[in-house]
Amino acid sequence: MLTGAIAAAVTPLARGGEDLDEDAIGPLTRFLAERGIDGVLACGTTGEGILLSVPERRRVAERFVEAGPEGFQVAIHAGAQSTSHTVELATHAKEVGADAVAVIAPPYFPLDEPALLDHLRSAGEACGPLPFYVYEFAGRSGYAIPVRVIERLRQTSPNLAGLKVSDTPWSAVEPYALEGLDLFVGSEPLVLEALEHGADGAVSGLATAFPEIVAALVHDRDARAGEHVSTLRTLLRPIPFHAALKEILVARGVPIRPLVRPPLRPLAPDEREIALDAAHRVGAL
Repeated sequence: MLTGAIAAAVTPLARGGEDLDEDAIGPLTRFLAERGIDGVLACGTTGEGILLSVPERRRVAERFVEAGPEGFQVAIHAGAQSTSHTVELATHAKEVGADAVAVIAPPYFPLDEPALLDHLRSAGEACGPLPFYVYEFAGRSGYAIPVRVIERLRQTSPNLAGLKVSDTPWSAVEPYALEGLDLFVGSEPLVLEALEHGADGAVSGLATAFPEIVAALVHDRDARAGEHVSTLRTLLRPIPFHAALKEILVARGVPIRPLVRPPLRPLAPDEREIALDAAHRVGAL
């Protein structure tokens, strides 16, 4: 079972974003672990997973599992456009020793409840007995997963452990706070409120570049950390998020390149100044 502060990890890339930079995954993992993060979710939204090929996602999963120090949790996002690719990635995560699997609703086609239930059930069966988490993010999948689907899924998937919910505001998250299932929130400004309502932790994109802040937010329920994540989300909102996180990691000495997979784009010079200023404001640089 996942616990605590989980970083939604970026995926290091090379050659204009067209290749993986597998050698950078180890240093990135150490950076996160040494600064209080409990684990990673690899190949999720922040990890550009939907833009990577299945073979690339398999290699990223393997590298993060290999790089994780003892006790460091590695969850793999296996959500993909098709059920067959999702099942392949979920099965692979189990085979390489991941600690958990998460799956988002397939984007583009708004699946009805029977189709969505079959898809998620197939993913859960593929990774069983690993803990399985449903990843709810209507803003990325294009539609919300009905709570009825989660309730039916828990009747047939004994390894369903919980949900990662990245929706906002809290009123959109609260219906997924289901008894007996863990809840991890993705919107950092909601973390303190969510913890007060019994949430179990966060899976945070900001944590990949600001691990100390998110660790303090989750572990210590630190109000100052809460102010910092709200500031960061506000300052970074107008610029490309993935590229901004990578630029900040470079500035913090992590040996990765500030490259993203097209059609995502790198930062313009003025946007890089915004990203670095945001990091300075919260004391990360």
